[in-house]
Amino acid sequence: MSGQTDPGNSLPDPAEVSQAMTEIAEKSQRLISQFIERHSNDEHQPNADPMNIVSAFMELTGRMLVDPTAVAQAQVKFWQNYMELWQQTTNRMLGVDSPAGAEANTPDRRFKDPAWDENPLFDYIKQSYLMTSRWIQETVAEVEGMDPDSARKVDFYTKQFVDALSPSNFIATNPQVLRETVDTGGQNLINGLKNMLEDLESGDGRLKIRMTDYDAFEVGENIATAPGKVVFQNDLMQLLQFDPSTDTVHRQPLLIVPPWINKYYILDLQPKNSFIRWATAEGFTVFVVSWVNPDHTLAEKSFSDYMHEGPLAALDAIKTATGESDVNAIGYCIGGTLLATTLAYMAAKDDTRIKSATFFTSLVDFENAGDLQVFIDEEQLANLERRMAREGYLEGSEMASTFNMLRANDLIWSFVVNNYLMGKDPFPFDLLYWNSDSTRMPAAMHSYYLRNMYQRNLLVEPGALEINDVAIDLGRNKLPTFILSTKDDHIAPWKATYAATQIYQGPVKFCLAGSGHIAGVINPPAEKPKYGYWTYAGELPESPDEWFAKATQQPGSWWPEWRRWVADFSGDTVPARVPGDGGLEVLEPAPGSYVKNRSQ
Repeated sequence: MSGQTDPGNSLPDPAEVSQAMTEIAEKSQRLISQFIERHSNDEHQPNADPMNIVSAFMELTGRMLVDPTAVAQAQVKFWQNYMELWQQTTNRMLGVDSPAGAEANTPDRRFKDPAWDENPLFDYIKQSYLMTSRWIQETVAEVEGMDPDSARKVDFYTKQFVDALSPSNFIATNPQVLRETVDTGGQNLINGLKNMLEDLESGDGRLKIRMTDYDAFEVGENIATAPGKVVFQNDLMQLLQFDPSTDTVHRQPLLIVPPWINKYYILDLQPKNSFIRWATAEGFTVFVVSWVNPDHTLAEKSFSDYMHEGPLAALDAIKTATGESDVNAIGYCIGGTLLATTLAYMAAKDDTRIKSATFFTSLVDFENAGDLQVFIDEEQLANLERRMAREGYLEGSEMASTFNMLRANDLIWSFVVNNYLMGKDPFPFDLLYWNSDSTRMPAAMHSYYLRNMYQRNLLVEPGALEINDVAIDLGRNKLPTFILSTKDDHIAPWKATYAATQIYQGPVKFCLAGSGHIAGVINPPAEKPKYGYWTYAGELPESPDEWFAKATQQPGSWWPEWRRWVADFSGDTVPARVPGDGGLEVLEPAPGSYVKNRSQ
């Protein structure tokens, strides 16, 4: 971005400031005009409370009034802590040694700048905020008698509230921003305002925060570059077969079913962290489903369609391409939920083409599905369905915003500080580029998924769901199964995914990786591994806590652990298979055209 200042001059160039302010004024006026025009012509007035928050907090207030003594006691304790902090800060300013406050050394990336600890004023601001936010959340959590769904919603949005009020998010109370403002003569704020207006413009009036430099990556050029071919396609997916990198391969091909909420190339970001490249180098014939980014023409595509036109169609295509009926299958996130459903369907049909199943961070029992449950009450789902009915789909950016709220400090507020307060452009990061490359959800499929799984948790009940008149019973899965979960997963909490170990009837191996939903999975073997993993060789206990107590932590990547496990179900070796040499013709080079279709 232009407008850099001379280090010897505390003020930016007046001509550049004038030009920047003119651009800002013009862009602001245009955005305001577009906003007014759009909403004046909108027949559908926005819901004043789309998240259905008001009723939950009204219930909270009522419950707090029932027991005013508890509120008063919490208030007294809070003020006692505050007086202690005040005394400690006063002593420090007077040069008197004083015990550090309870929040003095709290590890928090928002407060990594040294001034938060070294400067008594900013240390006081930091500690008072952390103390107050902790008090608010604990007071809310301790209110008794609330409906569980309301309590979960209050807890979630209380955290959103206190995260938003962090002193790191404001100019006057962030020492790093203040320092940058002085050093640049305020140019950072001008640059930040320009960045914010650009994000509003790209989001068509809705703030769409840039998390990375979108111009730094191009799918098929420097991201999603594993060599391969598209060998089959239908309305919902393209099937990619990747080029072999070994002379011989395992007889059983490997089919990967990724989530359709994002693009498949989370498994092929860069050569150094590509699971797809690694698997081909380990001697697997790798096939990957690349889901379409649907538009209104696919509004009626159902969960059943995703099963039949996804993994089941892929199995047919793989047989034609390789001559092999038997495959090992991997499902990632919602792709794993679909794979589990497919296995139950196939078992009912006596279809034995899948020899082993692997699940990456996949939920099948949604009873304890984490903070995402906040968004699936009846009022919110009805509102969502009305919006999807108008468009035929749910825009991918809406799903992305929901996931970002689950980690607001990392995925929202850190970028607010960097982009708007510091006035800097976001750093090029392949993972965040992928994270922004979300896909739309067809209305029929998405409504079915949210209502029957997240809201009603019917998938886990034998026979509660039917697909094409076939009762779905996950207990029919008697295959060797590998379940990979991640310890800090905010989308599919590992204790919730562990529930599947008590459902499947075949031999199950459970592996818990360090880190979260993405980083824990994309953790390739390396000289200096970032995260380890936990395993346990005995009979799997019913309780995840008991499993963890018995489990042994292992260093490095879990990938070789899975490789050793799946080898038993991969058959002997055969000459390497080249895409197009079998019964399917090459349609186009990988990564294919479906994956290149971006949403807003």
